Amino acid sequence: MSIKIYHNPRCSKSRQTLQLLKEHQVEPEIFEYLKTPPSREELEQVLDMLGLEPRELMRTKEKEYKEQGLDNPDLSRDQLIDAMLATPKLIERPIVIKDGKAAIGRPPEKVLELL
Repeated sequence: MSIKIYHNPRCSKSRQTLQLLKEHQVEPEIFEYLKTPPSREELEQVLDMLGLEPRELMRTKEKEYKEQGLDNPDLSRDQLIDAMLATPKLIERPIVIKDGKAAIGRPPEKVLELL
């Protein structure tokens, strides 16, 4: 059973989610996505698994979101994905993936549905 977590160690929700997984005897493969951003293909797979459009997976309160004009409704799916790849800080976190399914750890207990 392979479980991955897109993790930001500076984020309290991400740390809580990782701790919750460990309390359930799960040692996930940790991807610090700010250091090693996902590929376009990986990000598209995550969006598909979550059933979300790119903007729904974006941290819209980050200053980079406003600075880059990402609230423009005319931007295409590809343009939003490009922005997430160029500025991974915009990707909501944490994301846990198991067996082709994904969950966002907000709240952290949400990822328990995957176990």
